[in-house]
Amino acid sequence: MTTRYAYSIDLDRCIGCQACTVACKTGNEVSLSDTYITVADIVRGQSPNFFGSFAHHRCFHCGDAPCVTVCPTSTLTKWNGLTIVEPERCSACGYCTDACPFKVPHIFENHVSKCIACLELVKDGGTPWCATTCPSQAIKFGERDKILADAQARVAQIKPRFPNAQVYGETALGGLGLLMVLLDKPSVYGLPDDPQMPATLTAWQQVVQPASVGLTVTAIIATGLSFIIARRQHLREKAELHAEEARPEQSPERSAAESKDAAVEEKKDNG
Repeated sequence: MTTRYAYSIDLDRCIGCQACTVACKTGNEVSLSDTYITVADIVRGQSPNFFGSFAHHRCFHCGDAPCVTVCPTSTLTKWNGLTIVEPERCSACGYCTDACPFKVPHIFENHVSKCIACLELVKDGGTPWCATTCPSQAIKFGERDKILADAQARVAQIKPRFPNAQVYGETALGGLGLLMVLLDKPSVYGLPDDPQMPATLTAWQQVVQPASVGLTVTAIIATGLSFIIARRQHLREKAELHAEEARPEQSPERSAAESKDAAVEEKKDNG
């Protein structure tokens, strides 16, 4: 049975230190002008009853990932629950950005950019840089079942302090590969309450994509017929050329003599 991996971020433990963003950028050699993870402060309420937390914006590795569904070049694919990237395949069409309910994938230097799940490190049995570096153990990585169970246990512990605490992403979009222990409602963190595949993408799957496949097949058939017709015409012209070349050539003198003989014969007939 294939292992399904997942991350979790416990926002009760997160101290907003940005260690994860630095480790991710360094470990994955991300350009200084780009980033896979952003962490922002959230402050709500009025003095003295302030609510402070941190919002993480990064790939959620959706089980049923809209970005993977819509990608026309297979740049984005799934591997053991993680949404991985092969940037050399990317055509920079931007469909993934439009399809993602979290608006995470973005085009940078003509290819899609987002968390690559430290794939090579994970394949070698390692742990992603963000989870390894987090000083407060707010970020964890492992088999999804265990990560989910741990997140649910954490919510049960902090409910007395945060009545709206919840595990975000347990079942949405086939179950997210990034589970978040939220201290308040998702909207507080700028997250959709019920992330879903965009309706336009559903229409694309049901109507546009099949139609485009049909048009592609039609175009292939038309191209094939054109090729057959052109090839037949070429063969016909080639055969006529060979036949012309096979006829015996006559010298000018012989042609003149034959013309003279023909004139004599015609004169006899008329005489």
